[in-house]
Amino acid sequence: MGNLLKILSKDDSASKIDVFLDFENAQPTHPEFEVWQIVNSVLVYSVRILDDLQHYTGAGEEIRDAISNPSNDELQQISWNAVGPLVARLKKYYDYSFSLEAVVPQLLHALCSPQMTPTQHLETQQALAKQFAEILHFTLKFDELKMINPAIQNDFSYYRRTLSRMKMVNKDIQPDPFDVNNEMANRMSLFYAQATPMLKMLSDATTKFVAENKNLPIENTTDLLSTMAAVCKTMLENDVHRSRFENDDTILFCLRVMVGVIILYDHVHPLGAFDKKSSIDIKGCIKVLKEQPPVKVEGLLNALRYTSKHFNDESTPKTIRSMLS
Repeated sequence: MGNLLKILSKDDSASKIDVFLDFENAQPTHPEFEVWQIVNSVLVYSVRILDDLQHYTGAGEEIRDAISNPSNDELQQISWNAVGPLVARLKKYYDYSFSLEAVVPQLLHALCSPQMTPTQHLETQQALAKQFAEILHFTLKFDELKMINPAIQNDFSYYRRTLSRMKMVNKDIQPDPFDVNNEMANRMSLFYAQATPMLKMLSDATTKFVAENKNLPIENTTDLLSTMAAVCKTMLENDVHRSRFENDDTILFCLRVMVGVIILYDHVHPLGAFDKKSSIDIKGCIKVLKEQPPVKVEGLLNALRYTSKHFNDESTPKTIRSMLS
């Protein structure tokens, strides 16, 4: 395992696992290849989706003109023509969430099987661990971009109102040319109404995986998540590991994955990630985040504050609350 460095040391009588995950260059081994290929067929589109979302500017001006001039048919048509293609893009993102949801259980089956410990899984299945990390990275980045872009909700709300109004005028109206009819718009509305729609998809998919695989203890899944959090934290703290990163963006990738697994753990584990009994070193992870330039990590700190499930529980220690205040 040329791309793997593992060191076991003792810290306060507890084992500290130090694993280098090659997030940049890990390639699938023969046992990984079948699952890797299935997941890769979906993940290959993630960069394109994020890039498209990053350049989503909305149709605010056209919508304002149409609302201000309700009797001007030309402006109504201009706004409809502007919003329609944008909603088609929103549907593409919505559809992609289902594609991701479908491959999550296959990854978890491979990475959580009882034949190996979480550390052994990460040692021998680096390519699959990298793919799981890429899904987490995509999830947090997508939700971050969605939250800072009010045009998404504005465009979609206007589209739904206009579509309903058109149907009231003509009940025999044909399906719209953007393939988002009333029923589809209702489903998409539930998705985009979530503050973090991709995170909800991922946490629901993981929770469903745990529920449907009763022969697999929940600890197999939560231990994988906590181990990945520890791995990311150590890679960021360890100068030797950091020196092996070929790209500066890998640092932010590692931070986002660390936060992603913490939040996912918090949604799946009954006690959450912030409880004293949690197997995640929350204090250490927050400390690593706060050592980074604030402009790079404020969104990730906000994700811990506002998208986790148990942060506001009474069981969350005051010291943790203070660190995230």
